[in-house]
Amino acid sequence: MSRTVLPPERLHASIRARVAGLHAEVIREVAAALAAHPVVVVGMAANPFVLRARRDLRQAGVAHHYLGYGGYLSQWRRRNALKMWSGWPTFPMVFVRGVLIGGAEDLQRLIAAGELAALLNADASSEA
Repeated sequence: MSRTVLPPERLHASIRARVAGLHAEVIREVAAALAAHPVVVVGMAANPFVLRARRDLRQAGVAHHYLGYGGYLSQWRRRNALKMWSGWPTFPMVFVRGVLIGGAEDLQRLIAAGELAALLNADASSEA
């Protein structure tokens, strides 16, 4: 199943390039982090769910790369671009091996079920 996104041909030709380029630098930054790190957390300052996800990863002994984009009153446009890109409506966005697994509660469920370790170990063993 794929999510519905307004196709480029439904954008007037005069705005297509502008829409395609909006906050492209933040998307490139996150994509580069996903390629370089097994676990990436994308968040924002002072968000308790972001803090919880990072704490849970530390307690589980899982190293992660963190990318923070402002706080509640700053960088909201950059965060909105990430939401539109990923389709995920809240922060944090937790990625494992480049796959968005959800937010803090989704991460907690994966840790509790042993699935996070399995995802990390399965990918590591297939790379050997």
